[in-house]
Amino acid sequence: MPHAALLGDSIFDNAAYVAEGSPVIEHLRKRLPTDWQATLLARDGAVVENVPRQLQAIPDGTSHLVLSAGGNNALESAPLFRSSGADLPALLHDLADMQRQFQSEYRQLLRLLAHRISNIVVCTIYDSIPGMTITDRMGLSLFNDIITREAILAGFPVLDLRLICDEDRDYSSISPIEPSEIGGSKIARAIALILRSHDFSLGRTVIYS
Repeated sequence: MPHAALLGDSIFDNAAYVAEGSPVIEHLRKRLPTDWQATLLARDGAVVENVPRQLQAIPDGTSHLVLSAGGNNALESAPLFRSSGADLPALLHDLADMQRQFQSEYRQLLRLLAHRISNIVVCTIYDSIPGMTITDRMGLSLFNDIITREAILAGFPVLDLRLICDEDRDYSSISPIEPSEIGGSKIARAIALILRSHDFSLGRTVIYS
């Protein structure tokens, strides 16, 4: 029986932000074929370095992993994106250091996941959050560049959440950086499509939106 585990942060672990609605994991279970199982291991607030601990709880028989991580790393780096009055070359140097550090952590994580299970889906970080500034969106692009680059090098399919959650209603009214029930449903629909149709045996990256 195929079994997908969701790893990462509150993009998947969003039950606290949908009030009386359904979280991503419930939407996903409804959209997968009846012979599939789905388990939520993602935790609200997790950064990339927290994900290996989630691996410890992977159920026996898990066949697919879906990863959404990096958004909280970007959030921690937001003060750097918003620096004003800084010397431009020095700021660019600091941003490059930040990106290199994230790349190292993210690459190690993908290698760790692939060592456990070969069928892996990677998600980008969405960037249409209501009220998000163009500065923050530019900062996120540094993280998304690494996510897509490393996924391509590893041959994993990519779910581009930037193109999935592109409306204000996709974001929670409780916390606008989290997916709403509508956004979560869209994410789950896209994940189910990839799990059902992508040929993981080819080791080829396809960008899904």
